Amino acid sequence: MTQQRLLGADFLRAAACLLVLLHHLAFRVAGDKVPLWAKGFIDFVIMGSFGVAIFFVLSGFLLARPFWLALDAGRPMPSLKVYALRRGARILPGFWLALVVSLIFSVTISGSPLDGEHLLRFAAGFFLVSDWHWLTLFPVDNNGPLWSIGFEVTSYLLLPMFLAALFALRLRHWPARLAWVGVIGIVLTLHWMVVQWAPIDEVNRGWDHGLTGGAKAWMPRFNPVGFFAIFALGALAAGIQVKLNHLRSWLFDALGLLAIGAAAWVMIAHIGGLNEGFGFLGIPYGFPWMPLTICVALVALPSSVIAGRLLDNRLSRFVAEISFGIYIWHFLIIGLMARLVPPAFQTWLDDGWNIWLWSSAVAIALSVLVARASFYLLERPVVRWARGLEHRPQQSSLTAAQQLG
Repeated sequence: MTQQRLLGADFLRAAACLLVLLHHLAFRVAGDKVPLWAKGFIDFVIMGSFGVAIFFVLSGFLLARPFWLALDAGRPMPSLKVYALRRGARILPGFWLALVVSLIFSVTISGSPLDGEHLLRFAAGFFLVSDWHWLTLFPVDNNGPLWSIGFEVTSYLLLPMFLAALFALRLRHWPARLAWVGVIGIVLTLHWMVVQWAPIDEVNRGWDHGLTGGAKAWMPRFNPVGFFAIFALGALAAGIQVKLNHLRSWLFDALGLLAIGAAAWVMIAHIGGLNEGFGFLGIPYGFPWMPLTICVALVALPSSVIAGRLLDNRLSRFVAEISFGIYIWHFLIIGLMARLVPPAFQTWLDDGWNIWLWSSAVAIALSVLVARASFYLLERPVVRWARGLEHRPQQSSLTAAQQLG
C-alpha cells in the first residue's frame, strides 16, 4: 500500500511556524501585565523558538526520502541538478524579496545606517553564506528570523554530499541506515571541534550589544555543522519511515501522539532557561531530545490509522502551505506595527495585556495575508516554472506544502 501523503508532516510544519510566530509575539508583552491565568501559556510559547528545530528535522526528512527510496531500489542517486533547482526555486524568491524589503525598511523607517557593515551583512545573506560568521549571522536589523536561511542552505548542500557516500558504497536497507548513524557521529564530532577551536572573543558579546552582540553570544554553538546534525536526524527518520511505510496500526497512532506530547514536554522542561535551549554539545533547541521526538512522530504518523489524518486537517494544511511566507515576514510586520501604529505592542501601558492581544491578532492576520499573497503570487508560480524545466511530468504524490518543502 502506497501512502499518498506523508501524514503528520503538514501538522508539524504548521506547528513549527506558529510556535516561532508566537515566540516572537510573547517577547512583546510586559511580564507584569500578563494575567495569572495566562502566565503558563506565555512561558510555554516563549520556548516556541524550538519550532526552528522542527523545521530542520522536517526538511531533512522530506528531502532525504527520495534518496532513500532510490538507494533501497538500487537506482542511481536522484539528479542533483533537479534537487538544486527545486531547492532554489522554493526558497530564493521569497527569501530574497523579504531580505530586500527588510533592508529598505531598515534604512528608511528604522534608521539603520547603510554603511559597510550593514552592506556586508546584507550581501552575506543574499548569497546564502551569512551562517559562517557572527558578524553576518543576521543579514538585516529588522527581520531576525532570516538568520536561519543560511543554515538551512548549508544543510541542503551537505545532505547529498553525505548520501553520495552511501550510494558509492552500494549500501542498502538497514546497513545504510546504520552507516547514516555513523555520519551523524562524524557531524557531531565536527561540531565539537568547531566549538572547541573557533572561540568567540568577549568584546561586546551579548544581546545588550544588539544583533551582532547576540550573534556572538550564539556562536560558536550556533554553527552550520551543528544544525546539520539536527537536519541529519530528520534524514535518518526518513530512512526508517520508508522501511515501515507499508505498515498500518493503532500502535503508530499512540506512538505519534506520544512523540508530539514528548516534544511539548521537552519545551516545558526548558522553561525558565535560555530560549535557545542549548543541549548536548551545546547544540540548540533541546538537542537531541527535541529533534528525536519529531523524528519519532514523522516515522509513526504516516503509518497511523487516524491520528495523522486528524492532525493534517484543513487548517493545518493551509498553514503548512504558507508557512515559509509566515516565517520570513512576520517579524518585520511585528516591528513595523510597533513603530508605525502606536499603541501597538506598547504593553507597558495600563491596558498592556489587551493591547498585546489585539496587536498580536492584527500581526497574525497580516502575516497570514502577506504569506498567502507571497505563496500564490510568487512562491508557487516560481516552483511550477522550475518544475517545467525538469522536462518530466510533475509528481503529485505529496501535498503542496510537502512538495514545496
